[in-house]
Amino acid sequence: MRVDWEALSFRLAMGLVAFVALVLLVAPTAVVIIVSFTSGFSLRFPPPGYSLRWYGELLDAWQLHFAAMNSLKVAAWTTGLSVVLGTMAALAIARSPKWSAKLLDSFFMSPLVLPALAFGLAGLMFFSALGLPVSPMTLIIGHTVVCVPYLVRNTVAALSQLDPSLLECSASLGADRLYTFRRITLPLILPGILAGGFIAFMSSFDNVPVSLFLRDAATDMLPIRMWQDLEGKLDVTIAALSGVLIVFTVALIMVMERLTGLSRRLA
Repeated sequence: MRVDWEALSFRLAMGLVAFVALVLLVAPTAVVIIVSFTSGFSLRFPPPGYSLRWYGELLDAWQLHFAAMNSLKVAAWTTGLSVVLGTMAALAIARSPKWSAKLLDSFFMSPLVLPALAFGLAGLMFFSALGLPVSPMTLIIGHTVVCVPYLVRNTVAALSQLDPSLLECSASLGADRLYTFRRITLPLILPGILAGGFIAFMSSFDNVPVSLFLRDAATDMLPIRMWQDLEGKLDVTIAALSGVLIVFTVALIMVMERLTGLSRRLA
């Protein structure tokens, strides 16, 4: 049997590149989880011993609790607004041959093209020009602008897979547009909306650049609090919190994969 050495070498090279990429992605996460169980007082790898003491300390870290609640509230409001606005935009854009639809699609995708820090600074200057002080409201607005593109892209993808004959059959049977949307369109595109909502929630919860510029002093956000604690002191509690967030994120991904087939929609 003749061996195709060129194809074999290509597969080996691609396999090696994929393995190196996987190690670079997984190794930092594994290191953080291992360090979170250290018995020492500093972030060292490998740890001198293993203990759950820092997870216990995490229960009494009220500043982290306060920042986490703020991040959850902002992410929840951002996700809700993004779902509504993104779904409406996707319904207007999807399958439209008009040039205005393509222009709107580019407009909604533009926040993903701009550098995040530049967008945060632009948002601060915009609200200052309007005379609006930074507050949780401005923070939610800024996060929503950044997160809406995820809803638009996932919902448009779901709508592109929707069979138009289903809508035509519904109309021929006398159903109005609202009834057709509620009973046919929405159930079929719901997995795409949920996938976009999940990405929007995680993007908002983990957002740093926009939060740096658009939050007020009383609105402490978890990613910024974690960075400040690591910058001022190598607090091992942050490693324990990172371990909790990693487990929480993996659990959410598994749930979303089961409900929506998230990996297929992101492929």
